[in-house]
Amino acid sequence: MSSKSIKVFSPATVANVVCGFDIMGFAVDQPGDIIEMKLENHNKVVIEAIYGDEGKLPLDPEKNTVSISVIHFLKHIGIQCGVSIKLHKKMPLGSGLGSSSASTVGGVFAINELLGKPLNKIDLLPFAMEGEKLACGVAHADNVAPALLGGFVLIRSYNPLDVIKLPAMDNLYCTLIHPHMTINTKDARAILPNTIPFDTCINQWGNIGGAVAGICMNDKSLFTRSLQDFIVEPIRAKLIPGFDLAKKAAMNAGALAGGISGSGPSIFMLSENKQIAQNIGYAMQKAFQEHALKSTLYVAQINYEGPIILN
Repeated sequence: MSSKSIKVFSPATVANVVCGFDIMGFAVDQPGDIIEMKLENHNKVVIEAIYGDEGKLPLDPEKNTVSISVIHFLKHIGIQCGVSIKLHKKMPLGSGLGSSSASTVGGVFAINELLGKPLNKIDLLPFAMEGEKLACGVAHADNVAPALLGGFVLIRSYNPLDVIKLPAMDNLYCTLIHPHMTINTKDARAILPNTIPFDTCINQWGNIGGAVAGICMNDKSLFTRSLQDFIVEPIRAKLIPGFDLAKKAAMNAGALAGGISGSGPSIFMLSENKQIAQNIGYAMQKAFQEHALKSTLYVAQINYEGPIILN
């Protein structure tokens, strides 16, 4: 065992990336969760404390995403050991910023480090997906994969699981606005259509291909003009009061493109420098104020590392 304790930062993520529903995501350098983990003499996984959640998250290790991935990991590698966890929630719950993913990825990354890295980072993904299954009923990877691997990630297939980390893009800033309301992921999925017109699918496929090509070519123009959603965002936008006004304000302030982060209510907008990103945030906050919604602003860069060891 390489160490007996560890402290890890695990990043927030933007899932879907407008047109890539359930198959694309990227990590940001803030906000995120901090996980403190320690090996103990007993044979149980224990959550000692959770901070910053206002008492909303369960301490039962079988019911919390920070620990369920650890439990599955230990069972897989056949090791019985005691683990104590302190979770510091540094991001809002139910925000569409991958809160549950940050916790589950931080947990499985930390235990793998503590035990001397018996698995490669990519091999931790199925255990992180168990946390997503616990959180929202579906083991999707568009939050946990970028949180774990960093940067932009494409999920080509779920069966078999085939995840591709895409190249880095230069000088890309992300404005994240979290309006102070909650959208439950299960509810946001329940309102989606079961059938989609063929012409709509063709338009969507073109944008997904264009977005991936834009990233691979480091072509911001191609990438951002491909960020249009004809299927999910038009429906989910109705759940966010002031969405259209906030998005228009962002574009007028210099945003390149953006949309709903995950299942919402947070919105992400991309730009080319920090000052523009901040101006976009202020414009969006003003737009939400017109709908009597307070909001929290984050200005971030893309996180290309995934979880980071703090000690």
